[in-house]
Amino acid sequence: MRNSFTDVKKKMVSRYLSKDTDQVSSKSTNINILLNRVKLDQKKESRKKLLFSAVASFSILIFGALIF
Repeated sequence: MRNSFTDVKKKMVSRYLSKDTDQVSSKSTNINILLNRVKLDQKKESRKKLLFSAVASFSILIFGALIF
């Protein structure tokens, strides 16, 4: 009973250990891809802010026109 438990435990532990070492050694990052992603995110944020400002201004104008 003990041997089967330790075998199962070793298999489970070895599975997690082998994945961690493989990921660390084969992982690489391209800085250009990351910088391009940051630029695109900034553009998207500025467009969202501009759209929100336009909608807010338009709604204030409509609300003001309805009241007066």
